[in-house]
Amino acid sequence: MTAQPEGYSYGPWHEGPDPLAPPADLRDAMDEISRDIMAGSSPRSALEEMLRRGTERTAGLDELTRRVWQRRAEIQRRNRLDGTLQEVQQLLREALDAERRALFPEPTDDARFREAQLDALPPGTAAAVRELAQYDWRSEQGRENYQRIQDLLGKEMLDARFEGMKEAMQNAGPEDVERINQMLSDLNALLAAHAQGFEDIAERFAEFMKRHGEFFPENPRNVDELIDVLAARAAAAQRMMNSMTQEQRDELSQLAQQAFGDPRLAQQLSALDSQLQALRPGEDWTSSERFRGKNPLGLGEGAQAMEDLAELDALAEQLGQSYPGASLDDIDLEALEAQLGADSSVDARRLSELERELRRQGLFERAPDGSLRLSPKALRRLGETALADVVSALRGRTGDRDTESAGAAGEPTGSSRPWKFGDMQSWDVSRTVRNAVLRSVSVGDRKVRIGVEDVEVIETEHRSRAAVALLVDTSWSMVQEDRWLPMKRTALALHQLITTRFRNDALQLITFGRYATSVELAELVGLEGAWEQGTNAHHALLLAGRHLRRHPDAQPVVLMVTDGEPTAHLEPDGSAEFNYPPDPRTILKTLSEVDRLAKLGAAVTVFRLGDDPRLTSFVDLIARRSGGRVVAPDLDGLGAAVVGDYLRVRR
Repeated sequence: MTAQPEGYSYGPWHEGPDPLAPPADLRDAMDEISRDIMAGSSPRSALEEMLRRGTERTAGLDELTRRVWQRRAEIQRRNRLDGTLQEVQQLLREALDAERRALFPEPTDDARFREAQLDALPPGTAAAVRELAQYDWRSEQGRENYQRIQDLLGKEMLDARFEGMKEAMQNAGPEDVERINQMLSDLNALLAAHAQGFEDIAERFAEFMKRHGEFFPENPRNVDELIDVLAARAAAAQRMMNSMTQEQRDELSQLAQQAFGDPRLAQQLSALDSQLQALRPGEDWTSSERFRGKNPLGLGEGAQAMEDLAELDALAEQLGQSYPGASLDDIDLEALEAQLGADSSVDARRLSELERELRRQGLFERAPDGSLRLSPKALRRLGETALADVVSALRGRTGDRDTESAGAAGEPTGSSRPWKFGDMQSWDVSRTVRNAVLRSVSVGDRKVRIGVEDVEVIETEHRSRAAVALLVDTSWSMVQEDRWLPMKRTALALHQLITTRFRNDALQLITFGRYATSVELAELVGLEGAWEQGTNAHHALLLAGRHLRRHPDAQPVVLMVTDGEPTAHLEPDGSAEFNYPPDPRTILKTLSEVDRLAKLGAAVTVFRLGDDPRLTSFVDLIARRSGGRVVAPDLDGLGAAVVGDYLRVRR
């Protein structure tokens, strides 16, 4: 027996993220996030801002929200809700004109009596239709138009509550109308049993769906899902009625009695609406919208327009992400595609994948206090970029080449790297030969020849240690004068240099405003600018001294970045005393700490930002008393100046 091949079917993936999709490209996202963080935003704010703005390749939440509101305004601007009334009025006029044309040639009293009946019809559309319910039409067109009015009203009323019903009943006959009346009767009985808490409601629901499931393409699984579907549509129909004028509502209410020429339909639908409002009071049954366009919508189309508006409102809320516990997974991608198209759905999916991938790859982590912060992995990426910029600036300024050695000379670190022009380190022979063999084999060359691209050199580093204290001013003036970002990039570059090239050095980052604090790199990078009076260089120098004393065998290096003279000092009880202009005690205490650092062998280098004469005079005094120097870089050159001075002292 020959085995039959198995059948396979192919289709779109619907169960979570596509496992075969390419990974999200995080480069654009990280560029956006790092730019905001370095400018003073918290990591959480930067992440949220990136999602709002989007990236070069992906529209953000703000753009998607704009599209939602544009689509919403377009629906209201293009349409109006009197389409059914207009169509009924048009059919009625045509019916009456045809009837008068048929009666005019007849020279009988009956014809004149009928003409008088037509002339005596009430002016309102609904009242005229009701008066003509028992009229014996002479005109075939008149009879057909009146029947079309009744059928139209029935179809529109059903379509307003059951989506797609109008199209399904295009060729409906009397038996179809009877089936619908029976379905509505059974539906009302089912909802009444549910409201009363009958225990066999599941069996009743199953029996109902077995008999009438064709009317419910949504295929609800239980009575609650059925009620949810019906209530959403009925509430939209009610909001549509609320959006009409009182005259239009009255006309439609009276016309409803003529639907399919059977008042039972209106009665059943009224009972259904009452039950749904009682079962789902949380639906929006009371609001209204303003439509000001020229395109007339029927009752079914109007209800669909109201559902679309409600769906767009929900999408706007989901895209706004402003409610507690908001997540990009909350966005209804199917609704977004239905309302705005596939491109918008793809953009939203990409944003969700970006956020998920940023967290999955460990670029964010939770701090002990529960706040979001950059992970060490993300900080390394930022540090690499900052250091590369600084090295580029140093090369442009001094002509030095970019070097990746772990130190100018010294003992091997145990690692190697590809040789670059100008390298003086010893070759790593085993790795060089291995590279040559692998390259020769890969190109089919039987002879092994060592090329320049094969050479690797042994990485070395200094074994002499340095204790480095970087003091950065975080007073409000640093934010106000756009010095916040260069300050952070400087700290990142120095941290990256020390942790990758001078691994034995001990770096301490110290921020100082009214108080000074020793911080980790992640804290400094995520630090937000705050209004705070005071530049407490005294406290910062005190912390720097403690750091140097913890490493007595290391070469002391103190680097201070500031844009203001000291206006605060630390009192013995730990409180900060602020005065402006600076109090003499503040100056004295600050210089006393400078002298203590000088006794430890530390020459303080001050990087002065700004040209204030009082600041210039004070930092010059610090440099003279400590044997250090003053550097006055521009903002773009701050990182290069600090790193360059560190390397100068280090050498």
